[in-house]
Amino acid sequence: MAQQPKLHVKQGDKVKVITGKDKGAEGEVLKAFPSRERVLVEKVNMVKKHLKPSQDNPQGGIDNEEAPIHVSNVMLIDPKSGEPTRIGHKTEDGQKVRVAKKSGEVIDK
Repeated sequence: MAQQPKLHVKQGDKVKVITGKDKGAEGEVLKAFPSRERVLVEKVNMVKKHLKPSQDNPQGGIDNEEAPIHVSNVMLIDPKSGEPTRIGHKTEDGQKVRVAKKSGEVIDK
């Protein structure tokens, strides 16, 4: 059984898109999909979804929603400087925490 890859971002993190059609956009990670190495970022990679008429929505129609993007296309935003940064790890009080490389600020509280 293959082990799931670890992602450098988690749900709730503020990230910046560094490449692709939404380059430069910032948003919060709504959901992470480690097995697919993708993340869902709010207001990024918007796609049109065609909805069939149903009991709740008798009209049907076209809806805009976010689609997942590859995790390599986003960088975490440093909580101190507000700029994109890489992630490091260190042990603090016996727990492994994420650390911003640019400022050295601990990301996980």
